[in-house]
Amino acid sequence: MTRPRAAILAPKRFAGETVLGRKRRARRMARVLAETHPDAHCELDFTNPLELAVATILSAQTTDVRVNQVTPELFHRYRTAADYAAADRAEMETLLRPTGFFRAKTNSLIGLGQALLERHDGQIPRKLDDLVKLPGIGRKTANVVLGNAFAVPGITVDTHFRRLTNRFGWVDEQDEVKIEFLVADLIEKRDWTMLSHRVIFHGRRVCHARTPACGACTLAAMCPSFGTGPTEAAPAAKLLKGPRARDLAVAAGVDPGLVPAAAVLTPEDAAPEAPGALGAAEALREPEDA
Repeated sequence: MTRPRAAILAPKRFAGETVLGRKRRARRMARVLAETHPDAHCELDFTNPLELAVATILSAQTTDVRVNQVTPELFHRYRTAADYAAADRAEMETLLRPTGFFRAKTNSLIGLGQALLERHDGQIPRKLDDLVKLPGIGRKTANVVLGNAFAVPGITVDTHFRRLTNRFGWVDEQDEVKIEFLVADLIEKRDWTMLSHRVIFHGRRVCHARTPACGACTLAAMCPSFGTGPTEAAPAAKLLKGPRARDLAVAAGVDPGLVPAAAVLTPEDAAPEAPGALGAAEALREPEDA
């Protein structure tokens, strides 16, 4: 099955795109992403804002699945900011070791607990300016917490979001904060949090770093990067990942029978993608890059 002519012509069609045209296209793509990934959500397990903040800090340079394997015991032992502030360092490092960078993450969690007690009566604050002043929390983690624990719209720029928004032609930028503000100008505020989840899902399941599944992508006709990966249905379908891989093929007009059985795994069952320009150095400085 070949792709529609509109998809084939996508790169040329957007060459002279105006600012208004880009905004309209971005919003159309956002609507298609909502249809493509109805299951998009925060994949970290949590029951309150403190747990989400901790889980997001731990997600640096590891998978959500690995974090979710560690947090049940961690959350059982440490229930409050005071518990983290008074934690035995060696004990916490042992618990966090499977997530990688466990010493830096231990420093962040103990420091987080102490800062919450000193500045916020042990509670996670609801304002971005307050959150980013806490140990281990930058804008990305702050937006995750605001959007998913407090229903305050926020854009989460991780490696997937950065890669895809550049491929989509929404931005031409690598700086996370600049990307956040540029995308905020394109997409309605009410959609920011869910857009982040949907773009991340698309990056994990369709638009992979090395070889995107262009020929099995619902955004093909609107994407100026169409052709970065295989454009024919058969090879593209083999690149789809996740429990809805066959549904993704159907949504893109591709025969779901082309999707191999091995692809129908959660994206996190595979090894995590190599970190991009942020890399391990950022994790050590501020452990928040998933």
